Order: sequence, then C-alpha cells, then structure tokens
Amino acid sequence: MTSRSIRLSLAATLLGATALTSAHAADLPSTKAAPLAPIMTSWSPWMIRGRALFVVPQEEANLRLGGAPVVGGKVDISNSVVPELDITYFFTKNFAAELILGVTPHNVKGAGSLAGARIGSAWLLPPTLMLQYHFTDLGPFKPYLGVGVNYTVFFNEKAKGGFTDFDLKDSFGFALQAGFDYMIDEHWGLNFDVKKLFLEPKVKVNNGLVAGKVKIDPWLIGAGVTYRF
Repeated sequence: MTSRSIRLSLAATLLGATALTSAHAADLPSTKAAPLAPIMTSWSPWMIRGRALFVVPQEEANLRLGGAPVVGGKVDISNSVVPELDITYFFTKNFAAELILGVTPHNVKGAGSLAGARIGSAWLLPPTLMLQYHFTDLGPFKPYLGVGVNYTVFFNEKAKGGFTDFDLKDSFGFALQAGFDYMIDEHWGLNFDVKKLFLEPKVKVNNGLVAGKVKIDPWLIGAGVTYRF
C-alpha cells in the first residue's frame, strides 16, 4: 500500500469516528438550563385612602312661612373640615367601585331677607358609592373619574335662635368625581380628590311653621394618603 493510500484511509477513519460521536451526543439529554418562567407580579383589588376633607356647601333655599313664600329668604350653611375614609375595589385594572365614609357638622343661619337669624345645626352622614374609571398608562400618576349615588343622613339636629324644632329629611343625591393618585412605591401614594354632590333635602323649622327645600350641593375637596394592598 502506498503512502497516499494510507493517508486516505486514516482520513476516512477520522471522519467516521467524528460522525459517530456527533450522533451519540445528539441522543444525550441536554444540560443547557431551560429559560425561567416569567415571574407574575401579585395584584390585589383592594385600596384604601385617608383624606382631610374640605366641605363647601353651595346653598340655595326655597322656603315658605305659614304656607306663604318667604321672598328673598335664603340660608347660609357653614363650611367644614373633617377626616374621611374610602375603600376601593377594582373589578379590573381600570374599573373600580369606591365607598366614601365620613361625617360633617354644619351650622345653618338665615341670609337675604332672613339675615341674622340663627336657625340650627346638624351633622351629615353622606355615604357615597362611586363607579370609577382609572387611567393606568401614565406611570406613577394615576388619574380617575367617577360618577355615583349619595344617601345623606342628617342627625343631631338642634334648633337655635329661639326656634324650637329643626328637621332635615334624609335624601338621595347624585355625585361626580375627579382625582388622582401619585404612587410613591408599590403600596403607598398621595391622593387629591374633588367631588360634587347634588343634594336638596326638605327642611322644617318649628314643626313646619317654616318649611321648604334647601339645595346644599357641596363641593368636597380632599387630600390624603393612598394604600394599595
């Protein structure tokens, strides 16, 4: 056998051995680490807020004295600053329901042709249920809009200024809302919120001697802290 034939035989042997080794390696299980599954961030539907609330009534009155209209008769309802708590439940990332809880004290006195008359005082419990839309594509800034219904309970009513009886009737009203949360981290944030309630209860003074309706329609301006579970 010539030297050229020997070299060709060795080359063919090496090629065959390489092919067998590759085929055997293909049958072995891979030691390459499988890609990790994506880690899902937990999401809670609950959120609470605590606010300081500035209540500013926008009052008008339609009053009658002994059945006759009180011409120019108006009322003045005091502003109030109170704490407020609300609880929010998210149905989706965007849609939520919010229940707003708080109580506010107010003094009522005459205005217009009734100027100078002290009429009474009362506490208001106005639980309000809002349906909200939250905008979620603005990073930590999370504005929202809401519309809802309010039911105001009047309690601890007291007549003043010589009157012997002062009564406000519990009533339903509508509510509009706009606000935003600015999230500092995953859980904590700052909140600013403005609501408008449309509220017009019936009123009676001295067992109906003076009677009518008072349009309160307060602005509720709040600022506070958000906590997202």
